[in-house]
Amino acid sequence: MPESPLVVLVDGSSYLFRAFHALPPLTNTQGRPTGVTYGVINMLRRLEREYPDAHIAVVFDAKGPTFRHESFAEYKANRPPMPDDLAVQIAPTQDLVRALGLPLLVVDGVEADDVIGTLARRAAGRGEQVLISTADKDLAQLVDAHVRLVNTMSNTVLDVAGVEDKFGVPPALIADFLALTGDTVDNIPGVP
Repeated sequence: MPESPLVVLVDGSSYLFRAFHALPPLTNTQGRPTGVTYGVINMLRRLEREYPDAHIAVVFDAKGPTFRHESFAEYKANRPPMPDDLAVQIAPTQDLVRALGLPLLVVDGVEADDVIGTLARRAAGRGEQVLISTADKDLAQLVDAHVRLVNTMSNTVLDVAGVEDKFGVPPALIADFLALTGDTVDNIPGVP
């Protein structure tokens, strides 16, 4: 039986913010911001070059609250509003992702992390190898024999041993670890 191709799940929302903060402000001839679109497309093209036989899908956060906001009103309440120069680039970036022929997923009321988690578990359950491209530490809980993370900031790949080295706990305990220690990015206070 031939080996199944690698499934690469891209945290598109993570890519948006990485491109926004990493690149200088670029504009087109009409003065519209384009740096985020340029950065995201370049990161996706790089993935396509590095994993030419992979099935790549890009997942973005939907607008609006999720069940986590309903459960914990302070969830992500510490974050400033999205900068206008970033917000206006989301739709054109998503249009270009689709134009590249890559599947793009946005599920109303659900964060990209949760969609990625569901897709990763389903693919791993079929015995497929999965690579999640993100800078989000929450997704480290998904790492197992079939699922690895590639950190988009450092370009390091984390397997089970890598997660344990980085966080001091195995992937299965990442959610507990973050709940106990807190997560300032998501405004989770942790246990005093």
